[in-house]
Amino acid sequence: MAVVAILAAGRGTRMKSDLPKVLHSLGGRSLVERVLDSVEILSPSRRMLIVGYQAEAVKTSIQSPNLEFVEQTQQLGTGHAIQQLLPHLEGYTGDLLVLNGDVPLLRSETLQKLLQTHQANHNAATILTSYVPEPQGYGRVFCNSENVVQQIVEEKDCTAAQKSNRRVNAGIYCFCWQQLAQVLPHLQANNAQKEYYLTDAVTQVGKVTAVDVEDYQEILGINDRLQLATAYEILQKRVKEKWMMAGVTLIDPHSITIDDTVELQPDVIIQPQTHLRGNTTIQTGSCIGPGSLIENSQLGENVTVQYSVVTDSIVQRDSRIGPYAHLRGHAVVGANCRVGNFVELKNSQLGDRTNAAHLSYLGDTTTGNKVNIGAGTITANYDGVKKHPTHIGDRTKTGSNSVLVAPVTLGNDVYVAAGSTITENVPDNSLVIARSRQVVKQDWQQKTGDKC
Repeated sequence: MAVVAILAAGRGTRMKSDLPKVLHSLGGRSLVERVLDSVEILSPSRRMLIVGYQAEAVKTSIQSPNLEFVEQTQQLGTGHAIQQLLPHLEGYTGDLLVLNGDVPLLRSETLQKLLQTHQANHNAATILTSYVPEPQGYGRVFCNSENVVQQIVEEKDCTAAQKSNRRVNAGIYCFCWQQLAQVLPHLQANNAQKEYYLTDAVTQVGKVTAVDVEDYQEILGINDRLQLATAYEILQKRVKEKWMMAGVTLIDPHSITIDDTVELQPDVIIQPQTHLRGNTTIQTGSCIGPGSLIENSQLGENVTVQYSVVTDSIVQRDSRIGPYAHLRGHAVVGANCRVGNFVELKNSQLGDRTNAAHLSYLGDTTTGNKVNIGAGTITANYDGVKKHPTHIGDRTKTGSNSVLVAPVTLGNDVYVAAGSTITENVPDNSLVIARSRQVVKQDWQQKTGDKC
């Protein structure tokens, strides 16, 4: 049994932002949401987020069931933050895992190893450490041959010899809560910052073991925008390596970005300058890009998307999108469709084998199967107050530069003459013409006034 506590009270002044540091986004999710996700595999008995700066904003932004918030009204150090748990964990006899809300790259497997080592060795505390190529700024950890911690020295207190030690404290701890609770009230702020450090408790609780994480990048914290960008590069490298090893082709991976919430099937091809966001799924055989953005959308097998934007939409198998198309607002494109050059769909559903190839806008529109939308067709769905629907039946064809003024229904097998403005429903098997008759006035010249 373990309780997880996440430190998320600081402002993060080096971010140069009014937004609390832990709410800054990394690959589509906030830093602290990533930390919360990493502990799910542990099935903790309780999850406690210690908040301080803009506490209400943090509470509002994180929608996570059964998450408890503990306020640290004054930020007086990590030890002081954990002291705030004393009344909340009174009588608790299990373990406490302490994480930082600004360390978002930790793998779940690393936390599992830390907790298992702690419990198997019946430690008073277990700390996560790593050998860092450039350990400047980190406290150094000194252990015996059995990885029992002998000393933790903050860098500012290290001798020249101690600074040569590259084993650093990651700031991630697992404690036996009963032993930690006895020490916490007695922490002292005997330092230049006048803060209470959790590392002081580590040296007082009893036997402490270190667990090394092989990939030191997992423990990198975020303190400024440069480190945030570095973390994004690391995250992207992980995600892209994962998908390439799973059979996805990435053409020019450096120009592609993929959120780690995206799901791809083997034999998907991602072209350069393409970005996949949110809860997107792409099935086998599809080719996306170049120059496309897909967000919170589901693409079926053998779909192609070129130079287009698809958000909150569904594209079914064997359909072609683009170039320069825009699907948004829960658009649904059926199988074997084409949505082509400069076509926009908003909250519209296209039946199978329907084409909208050029220069059209379909808003709040539903079509049947095998419909052809002529170039320049517009559904005028907004009357200045409300949106209205348009329904187009099977095998209906609209001529170029047609306007369908909603609400309106076209039946099956309807032909709309080019240049028509349709304001009334049209029955099945009809040709509808709604335009002025062409008038030609021969031998006509514009009358002009006298030249100045």
